[in-house]
Amino acid sequence: MTDTPKTMCAVVLTGHGGLEKLVYHSDWPVPVPELNEVLIQVHACGLNNTDVNTRTAWYSKGVSEATTGQGFGGAEDEDATWGGAAITFPRIQGADVCGTVVAAPNASNAHLIGQRVLIDTWVRDWDDPLNLDKCGYFGSECDGGFAGYTKADARNVHPVESALSHAELATFATSSITAENMLNRAAVAPGDTVLIPGASGGVGSALIQLAKRRGARTVALCGGSKAEAVAAIGPDAVLPRAPENLKMALRDAIGDDEVTVVADVVGGDTWPQFIDVLARGGRYTCAGAIAGPIVEFDLRTFYLRDLTFTGATIVPPGVFADLVGYISRSEIRPLLAATYPLADLAQAQEAFIAKSHVGNLAVVME
Repeated sequence: MTDTPKTMCAVVLTGHGGLEKLVYHSDWPVPVPELNEVLIQVHACGLNNTDVNTRTAWYSKGVSEATTGQGFGGAEDEDATWGGAAITFPRIQGADVCGTVVAAPNASNAHLIGQRVLIDTWVRDWDDPLNLDKCGYFGSECDGGFAGYTKADARNVHPVESALSHAELATFATSSITAENMLNRAAVAPGDTVLIPGASGGVGSALIQLAKRRGARTVALCGGSKAEAVAAIGPDAVLPRAPENLKMALRDAIGDDEVTVVADVVGGDTWPQFIDVLARGGRYTCAGAIAGPIVEFDLRTFYLRDLTFTGATIVPPGVFADLVGYISRSEIRPLLAATYPLADLAQAQEAFIAKSHVGNLAVVME
């Protein structure tokens, strides 16, 4: 670490609230890696909903509204993060890191030095890696990648061979690993038809690609202004975000008014329609609720039609390595809508919250 600077640029979250809680520093201390960690020079870091939701305390049970990007007066600090435990401040957020390993205190990790890497976003107790209660999220329970340097356990660090740019590689980690986990939880396979609300977002667009990679048929829901861009990703059909009659719209688009899987990150007022189009024995998997977390649920639909519901948050070990393989073999492609300099992270989050883009946004280091 002799050539590594002592300070770096970083955007630091100082507490729950509005965008003013994101404070840019040009002299923040460079992290010092411990024995099993490596130091990574960050080239780019993607944005995701967890950053916004944690900042605004949206995960708190005191909040019942859609994701808005504003501070919530009803939130409680004690359950204001994804895991329901208080976050400590100051905190450097950012999970979707593309960077180069520059130091490794443990000689057994020296082979990583100089390699371009992605970071598995799930921080584990490696003595008990399957214990969900012992899992954390990179950029939440520890500092992340909205900085010039970050550190990570070497077991979370994955070299990637790709011609893609740093910013393009920074679009994959959270959105694609979330999507792959949802598809695993729903056991999506050839012959399935997957309905994807919110298909223009990072997770939704990844769901289209990853479900098609498995041989499933995909039906995307999105706003009219984004339909052309979403169609270019390759779904089998694109429907309006909230059709007046979803069954009829499906029948017109694919010749069938039912689907076998709903992969949802939206929720909100249209949620009952998603459940109504699930075929008997169908599967619903959920990893978000950007249109609102409180929905109307008829238990009769659930049990009379033998439906299976799964939540999808913590990703098991090994799935991230699968994802890196897909990237290296060009089986999925990045959807980079725009980049911003690190100093403009607040502006980038404003654009992310507005959701006028298709795909992902990333900040790049100056």
